[in-house]
Amino acid sequence: MKIDVLSLFPKMFAPMQESIIGKAIDRGSLSFNVTDFRDYTTNKHNNVDDYPFGGGAGMLLTAQPIFDAIASIQEKDDQQSAGHVVLLDPAGKTFDHKDAERLAQYDHLTFVCGHYEGYDERIKTLVDEEISLGDYVLTGGELGAMVMIDATVRFLPDVLGNSESASGDSFEDGLLEYPQYTRPADFRGMKVPDVLISGNHAKIATWRLKESLKKTYLRRPDLLEGRKLSNEERDLLDDIKTELNED
Repeated sequence: MKIDVLSLFPKMFAPMQESIIGKAIDRGSLSFNVTDFRDYTTNKHNNVDDYPFGGGAGMLLTAQPIFDAIASIQEKDDQQSAGHVVLLDPAGKTFDHKDAERLAQYDHLTFVCGHYEGYDERIKTLVDEEISLGDYVLTGGELGAMVMIDATVRFLPDVLGNSESASGDSFEDGLLEYPQYTRPADFRGMKVPDVLISGNHAKIATWRLKESLKKTYLRRPDLLEGRKLSNEERDLLDDIKTELNED
């Protein structure tokens, strides 16, 4: 995958060179580049923002630097394309697990990070979709872009050490992930559940499913709304409610 980012603060993306993503870059599984779109401004003061027409507080990013920065990415790409372009915008769709999986299917992603009060609306003619991390406003799009990139890259082949790691994550099947343990089996009197060291894989699978259902029911019941439960899941959920003394 190739990832481009347009930002006024390229140094903020230094963490992208570390840990799992950094290793993916080193192996050649991922190409990552940050472009400072201030380099493409054509005005003599090197400004990338201006006052909004009609008045109002704050400054807006002007269209020209971003249009030209996108064009520079297109010129470098054999397809003459900036790939799938994502605009970081508080008014965009709220990012979730399924979006990360979906974005991981693209060969080329470009993230546009804003600052100030917002964008000249014409910039949005360049983008394929607008995405937000949630119902709050950050000082810029850089942190949001890093979160989305990190969540997305995990789904690329050979990025995680174990190819099955992503498939067992919370939200992958609509449920929160079950509790997990490692050695020692008894740590300061806190013991690993017997079933996990029993060697009975069928019982372990049932325990894990029940624990996932329980965690989801207690912490994120909204995830169960509208979910089509299997007969096994329905029976386990009834058991959970009984254990919790609920009707």
